Amino acid sequence: MKELFRIPIAICGQEMMDPSSRGGSSYSLSDDVLPPVELPKYIISPRDRYYRIWMHFLVVLVVYTAWISPFELGFLKKPDRGLLIADNVVNAFFAIDITLTFFVAYFDEFKYDYITEPKKIAWQYATTWLMFDVISTIPTEFTRNILPSSFQTYGLLNMLRLWRLRRVSAMFARWEKDMNYNYFLVRCVKLICVTLFAVHCAGCFYFKIAANYHDPLKTWIGASFGNFHEKGIWINYVTSMYWSITTLTSVGYGDLHPQNTGEMIFVTFYMLFNLGLIAYLIGNMTNLVVHGTSRTRRFRDTIQGASDFAQRNKLPDHLREQMLAHLRLKYRTDAEGLQQQETLDSLPKAIQSSISNFLFYPIVEQIYLFKGVSKDFLFQLVSDMKPEYFPPKEDVILQNEAPRDFYLLASGAVNLLNSTDREEVVRKLQAADICGEIGVLCYKPQPYTVRTKRLTLLLRLNRTSFFNTVQSHVGDGTIIMNNLLLRLKESTEPKLEEFLTETVSILARDKKDLPFSLCFAVSKGDHRLLHELLKRGFYPNEVNENGQTALHIAASMGSVHCVRLLLDNGADPNSKDSEGKIPLWEAIVGGYENVIRLLTDNGASLCLGDSGQFACTAAEQNSLDLLENIVRYEGDVTMPKSDGYTALHVAVTEGNVEIVKFLLNHGADIDKFSNDNWSPRSLAEQQGHEAIIALFQDRNEIKDRSPRMAPVPMMRVLKKVKSEPPMHPPASEGTPVIGVSANSRLRRQTSNFHNSIFGMMSVARTSDKGQRPVSSMASLNTGIQRNYSARVTICCPEKGRLAAKLVALPGSLQELLEIASTEFGISATKVLTKDLAEVDDIALIRDGDHLIIVSDHISWMNQNNQNV
Repeated sequence: MKELFRIPIAICGQEMMDPSSRGGSSYSLSDDVLPPVELPKYIISPRDRYYRIWMHFLVVLVVYTAWISPFELGFLKKPDRGLLIADNVVNAFFAIDITLTFFVAYFDEFKYDYITEPKKIAWQYATTWLMFDVISTIPTEFTRNILPSSFQTYGLLNMLRLWRLRRVSAMFARWEKDMNYNYFLVRCVKLICVTLFAVHCAGCFYFKIAANYHDPLKTWIGASFGNFHEKGIWINYVTSMYWSITTLTSVGYGDLHPQNTGEMIFVTFYMLFNLGLIAYLIGNMTNLVVHGTSRTRRFRDTIQGASDFAQRNKLPDHLREQMLAHLRLKYRTDAEGLQQQETLDSLPKAIQSSISNFLFYPIVEQIYLFKGVSKDFLFQLVSDMKPEYFPPKEDVILQNEAPRDFYLLASGAVNLLNSTDREEVVRKLQAADICGEIGVLCYKPQPYTVRTKRLTLLLRLNRTSFFNTVQSHVGDGTIIMNNLLLRLKESTEPKLEEFLTETVSILARDKKDLPFSLCFAVSKGDHRLLHELLKRGFYPNEVNENGQTALHIAASMGSVHCVRLLLDNGADPNSKDSEGKIPLWEAIVGGYENVIRLLTDNGASLCLGDSGQFACTAAEQNSLDLLENIVRYEGDVTMPKSDGYTALHVAVTEGNVEIVKFLLNHGADIDKFSNDNWSPRSLAEQQGHEAIIALFQDRNEIKDRSPRMAPVPMMRVLKKVKSEPPMHPPASEGTPVIGVSANSRLRRQTSNFHNSIFGMMSVARTSDKGQRPVSSMASLNTGIQRNYSARVTICCPEKGRLAAKLVALPGSLQELLEIASTEFGISATKVLTKDLAEVDDIALIRDGDHLIIVSDHISWMNQNNQNV
């Protein structure tokens, strides 16, 4: 794992030797930062691989020019044939480069983009360095022929070719920023090249002065060698270099010194130049050496300061060793390039997040606490983690300290120590484990000391940052709570059992405090959470805001495990939602055969749902398979919807002949009128469906029009719902139980619970239901206790359909009847649900329920049945 974080992460500019540098400015831009170049025909990109090879080849020719131009000036009186040919070949290459530059895109510093238009490229080059490049490329023979005889000294005009040295300077600047080259070596090579070029030029110029003096014996070299003109070029060149180096290094002149005024003047200026050159060389070399040793010096000073501090304050040996070990680790990680947090902090937030997720996401998704949460939640969580290295035997968390952070182990190992009486190892954690989460999530002092066993990489997550992320992902927070409760339940450690017992006693007060619900568990496809909730006594037929039960959701998702669990715990297989749909219909629409079989085996039948709605939906979708399934599972395809339209109406409107035949074969009435007096026959004639009209005419239109007997009104049996027994946590198992308190609807939470994840999730659920939410994480941390009450809608059919009120749920059923009597002006005696089930306990009413208030429920029921 440690090798994973050795990847150097750096963004540095790389100076490009492109045509923009000819405009008087150069830029340090990396290839990744520069915009992409879209090149027209015949235009070359300055980032082209072959063009860069060409530029490096020209640098080699520049090195040759830098040596030969001063040499020809100082030591040659007339052209040498070999050197003349070599010079012209070099000039030819640079002439090719001049032509090539007219087709190379350049970088515009104002537009921050490449200019690829040929005219602009030509104008840019022509108005900048074209003239200097042309002059430095003119052949020597040409200049000697066009200049006057007094200016025909060989080698003088060759000095103009030193203009090409700018290419070498740009190359060194690019190498200094290139991470593929050692900075120290590049700087040293550059300093050596500058020194050698200065010594070479000075020796050539000094010899030129002596060679042109009228009396050879009164020169610096003639005084030692006599008639030096008779000596060879090589001896004269070595002598000149010897003088130049001794002068540059200021070691004195034992044998060579100026003899005439001209030489004295040259030496004076050369020595002044040497002052600056020596200062430049010494300064650069000093910086390079100091840069290599300063980190070690700072480390030694830090270690010495820490040792003095420990000795002065008489710290115990183990604390002193931990402090020094941490400082040594920091030095080592800096030396090995492992200071990943410093690197990440220097990058933009988006890049930080991408890198953190690439490095740490595979580790975090293995942590038990985050099993089953969404990827979006984990992505945000990983972005907030801070990687930290800890040396062996260092305390990461101390027992009983405040819960501020918890840690995920990326590599290494730690021990959990109980330091109450004596230190004992409670548990050992390896990579992909988590420590400190119990204290943070339960808002308790940390139960154990966490101490590293070896070099360990930990991912630190701050409590406030974690809760901020959970607040925006309430569903994932529920899964985390469930994972934490399961871990507490499975643990045999006394301290964790104590935490569990205390948490259970708070959760048992009122299960609506937390966003636990069967619908939520099913929507996440978490059959383990669903099973746990059903074991805790949750009502299997609870509905969500859309009137759907958990069985509806499970059937629509095709979750066989969830459907089986719900049916085994008494869920109604024929429960209707607000649109009249039943779970079997959801499974049929989804095509989940296993779920369909499971529901029908438990008594599900489409005839107990809104068959008319089902048939019309199938006809609208032109789905003959759906209609066949409706018939197969005891549905009636001839039943109308609430607006009187049947599936045959819809099929005629859609013009689907096959579905019309199917419906006619199953008894559909072609003269069945809708609420707006349209029959399938009239629709077919109005829309001109000839094939459907022919089908209608072929059928026997002699129908049995004998009046059907009206159904005998039957008194609906008024169901009595018994109160659910209050749930208490078992003393033996310590299983978390969430129950209903019938005595009080108020939430009373201790400060610890309020600041824990359970209290935070309770507030989040209250906020989702439209009640007064906690404004921020700051209010969570204050420990302020708040009270919340449920709200219900009460209506009175005796006063009309619009007689409804939204009221706060009181503490008893009698108080609710008194509120209803006052609001509607009746003597309220009974409270019914929207399914006409009588309510005999206030504890059975939930937040958001719709209740019916009646005075004489027997007479009202008789009247209601007669209307039916």
